[in-house]
Amino acid sequence: MVEENNKVVGLVSRTGRALQRYRKGRRQVVGCIPYRYNKPASSLDLEAPTSSQQDQLQVLLITSKKGKGMLFPKGGWELDESKKEAALRESIEEAGVRGLIQGKLGRWSFKSKSQDTWHEGYMFPLLVQEQFDFWPERNHRQRTWMSISEAREMICQQWWMKEALERLVNRLTPRNNNNKLVDPIRNNNI
Repeated sequence: MVEENNKVVGLVSRTGRALQRYRKGRRQVVGCIPYRYNKPASSLDLEAPTSSQQDQLQVLLITSKKGKGMLFPKGGWELDESKKEAALRESIEEAGVRGLIQGKLGRWSFKSKSQDTWHEGYMFPLLVQEQFDFWPERNHRQRTWMSISEAREMICQQWWMKEALERLVNRLTPRNNNNKLVDPIRNNNI
């Protein structure tokens, strides 16, 4: 059991499709890109090139249940939850992390490789605040923190997740005209 906002959350993943959302015949899925910084934001090198700032950023990838590659946590958006609630649930179930869900990175239509059906996927950034030792799918998945450059190589089979990663990187490493890093939450210079 894990305590979440004064609620106790069971360590069992939701299963089945009875509550799944569909839109125009496409299964609705949501996910997140869990991320953290190697260094506290206050110690980031503001004068360094963007690539070194990206190296200070890490994302969490998980193995596919079928063992074919790595991806970001994602799963079905169900009728009794918002997109953000579903993204947070999937991050807890599949990756064993929880944190601050931020603004949507985008929406993608993609064909499922395992089911040969079309899905509509939404991705959100998740600034990780907690990492659990026990989580519902820990016996089925491995999780790995990696740099942006490593993640780009690992998720190349999922084009839409790769695009979501690029949107996250662009959001978290924006520059103003003075080449200063901009805080993405407050939208001002750090």
